[in-house]
Amino acid sequence: MITLLALLLAGIMEGLSLSTLLPLLSIAIEGEPQPFPSPVVGKSDHGLGPGEWVMSTLAGLGMPPTVGVLLVILVSGIILKSALRLLANKQVGYTVAHIATDLRLTLLRALLFTRWQYYLSQPIGSFANAIATEANRASRAYYQGVNVVVLVIQVVVYFIVACLVSWEFTLICLVASAGLLLLLNRLVQMAKNAGRRQTKLLKSLLSRLTDSLQSVKPLKTMARENLIGPLLEGETIRLNRALRREVFSTEALGAAQEVFLTTLVAIGLYAALTYWELPFANVMVLVLLLARMVGRLGKVQKGYQKMMIAESAFWSIQNAIKNAEKEREPTHGGISPQLNSSIQLHCVSFAYRDKPILQDASLTIPVGQFTAIVGPSGAGKTTIADLITGLLQPQQGKVQIDDLPLNKLNLQQWRRMIGYVPQETFLLNDSVFMNVTLGEPEVTEIDVQEALQAAGAWEFVLAMPKGMQSSVGERGASLSGGQRQRIAIARALVHKPTLLIMDEATSALDPESSAAICSTLQALRGVLTILAISHLPSLVDAADRVYRLQNGIITLITDRSAVMGRSD
Repeated sequence: MITLLALLLAGIMEGLSLSTLLPLLSIAIEGEPQPFPSPVVGKSDHGLGPGEWVMSTLAGLGMPPTVGVLLVILVSGIILKSALRLLANKQVGYTVAHIATDLRLTLLRALLFTRWQYYLSQPIGSFANAIATEANRASRAYYQGVNVVVLVIQVVVYFIVACLVSWEFTLICLVASAGLLLLLNRLVQMAKNAGRRQTKLLKSLLSRLTDSLQSVKPLKTMARENLIGPLLEGETIRLNRALRREVFSTEALGAAQEVFLTTLVAIGLYAALTYWELPFANVMVLVLLLARMVGRLGKVQKGYQKMMIAESAFWSIQNAIKNAEKEREPTHGGISPQLNSSIQLHCVSFAYRDKPILQDASLTIPVGQFTAIVGPSGAGKTTIADLITGLLQPQQGKVQIDDLPLNKLNLQQWRRMIGYVPQETFLLNDSVFMNVTLGEPEVTEIDVQEALQAAGAWEFVLAMPKGMQSSVGERGASLSGGQRQRIAIARALVHKPTLLIMDEATSALDPESSAAICSTLQALRGVLTILAISHLPSLVDAADRVYRLQNGIITLITDRSAVMGRSD
């Protein structure tokens, strides 16, 4: 509202300053102020024009209509207009930045709370494209929309002032200009289609690029990186064609506008001098006003064209937000979980589309014990972990925490009780401290030290040049595989979880590192409830209870808790 008011006042100030041009030109031509006859078309009167209005206003204020006074009014009006427009443009700039930021944050929040299966079904590159490019393009569309409003206000101001000089001439020029711009609207539509094509291709290209870069190491190792090229090159070439169509349509529109509108102004000037026989001072002011009005009309069309080019990005990111919010993860019940006795799966069945993973599966994970699940790749071991964490919901059966169904518990509170170590450890190119805390301000250095000690990582971290403030390098390149895994375990332990889940966390380690991790886990047994998913003998030998998962069936193959005097 403030922006529109400032723009309106700026237009009024510009109109007032331009109204002084007619008496200024009259003084310059005739040598002294003269009464201004109304412009005539034929022989009819048109009332008070801008020149007469300025002269009568100055007379009413007791000010002589000299060149100096008129120039002061002219310059003052321009200064006020510029100040008001600066205020408006600053507000518009801030709003544009806020729009891009709000769109990004809204999408991020929506994605973070979606169902896990929805997240898995979406290409990561499309989300990266939405956050990186579509948000910027959407904010540019807003900027162009506001710019169109600014230009329309200026056109209205010029139109009103020009009508006070000769409304018939002005109206004819306006209608002719609008007709010419309408003829050029095809170029606007061409640019709009090119913008839509760009949005679609950018989403596809970045999705493919993200997937390709994640697998570039094995491809380069086998000298097959050239296989990625044709896929990416095809998308890039199609994107280039869309960009070329955009460039052609925008440049063609500008060139055509310049020719048509300049011709229109020239014809108007000729008609004003010969057919209407307007006074020269009036003609000069009309030419200035109409040239500005017609020029601004051309810019309105250009601004609208640019807005249409970026418009598809706005709707694309809005669609991504809408779909993510529609797939929001249910929060379940409000009962606070405790985990005092066990975690249980009762007759659970689960399938991905038409592929069954679990069939009437049941198991018990006793509190304070080390439980392992083994089985071939693809058997569904990670699916069990996802069911326990609530990322997936069983299609039949139920998951229970202390005899309470998981869907009756507060899911966020339950997940805060879990420490999770994935198979593929991700480390930031930052300090050990940052990699353990992930920037959470409540976690102190003492908490980090205790987590590193519990993970068996404190000794090698202490030996690093800056201790826990030392950088781990890109993706943890300065650390060994076992050290990276210990940092990941420390990250999972720093919040003092009740349940620790290790999802194939030692599968990529050498036997010595794997054995060291097993010793660390055995030391945590009793303090934590541990669930390890693995096919390695070292973890199986260290576990109190071992289940085998194969062909959707879970079988208990080892139970040392009974031998050691433990009970479920």
